[in-house]
Amino acid sequence: MRVGQPNDAVAQRENRMGLGVAMMALAVLFFTCIDTSAKWLVTAGHAAIQVVFVRYAVHFLLALALFLPREGRSALRSNAPGRQLLRSSCLFGSTICNFTSLQFLPITVTTTIMFAGPIAVTVLAIPILGERVGLHRFAAVCTGFVGVLVVMQPWGAEFHPAMLLNLAAMTLAALYFIMTRMLAGTESNATSQLWASGLATVCLAPFAARVWQWPPTAIDWAPFLLIGIFGGVGHISATYAHRMADASILAPIVYIQIVLAAVASIVVFEVYPTVWTLGGGLIIAGAGLYIWWRERRR
Repeated sequence: MRVGQPNDAVAQRENRMGLGVAMMALAVLFFTCIDTSAKWLVTAGHAAIQVVFVRYAVHFLLALALFLPREGRSALRSNAPGRQLLRSSCLFGSTICNFTSLQFLPITVTTTIMFAGPIAVTVLAIPILGERVGLHRFAAVCTGFVGVLVVMQPWGAEFHPAMLLNLAAMTLAALYFIMTRMLAGTESNATSQLWASGLATVCLAPFAARVWQWPPTAIDWAPFLLIGIFGGVGHISATYAHRMADASILAPIVYIQIVLAAVASIVVFEVYPTVWTLGGGLIIAGAGLYIWWRERRR
């Protein structure tokens, strides 16, 4: 099969909003599990590069086991290799930034800053997708980034440079979701998963080998082994969700993660979210929901 020809395994876009929303909610649950596992491992002394490698290596093995028996080597062939390469690079670049910041920041802070992703998607869609942003959406974007400033508090003692890594992670994640939507109906889920996880695994393997450390205790083995499964199931679910419903419908679903992150932070790490984090999160969520509402009206 030549590059550019339709792939028989490519599933076309569908209009199944309810199922798409449910799949995205499942993806968000697993995304929270990824961050919780990553924070556990990096605070236990594992290098962030190793944690990212494990997350993608297990994801890659899971994708191979799921897709190769059914689709064969055609699952590895991309109809849009350039876009697929960019999408995959954005994903693992975002993960590296996010996991590194988790070494220094509470999970509620990193999650809340990542909530600005749908707002960043609105901004990036202007040059990438050629969308026009009116006055109302522009005002919502500005309000959302005010919420980010409230969380980060760059004027106070609570500011940590690792928050800048979170901003980079958020921007790269926004690019990833834009590319995911652009590839929907062009690439199969199998190809998207194998490229995203395989590229990260190959690129990070030499760096992870230099700092490799096996989990020192039995309790550390659970997140060490499960983080890749969480990643694989989460991103497979998110890809299916974007095939079944528009991105503008799915975007608000990510806001349930603030509740999940707060529960994980309290139960696993015994760290409670601050008033600044909760307040900034509400501002960001409000701005994002307003953008969503305007999109739905259009």
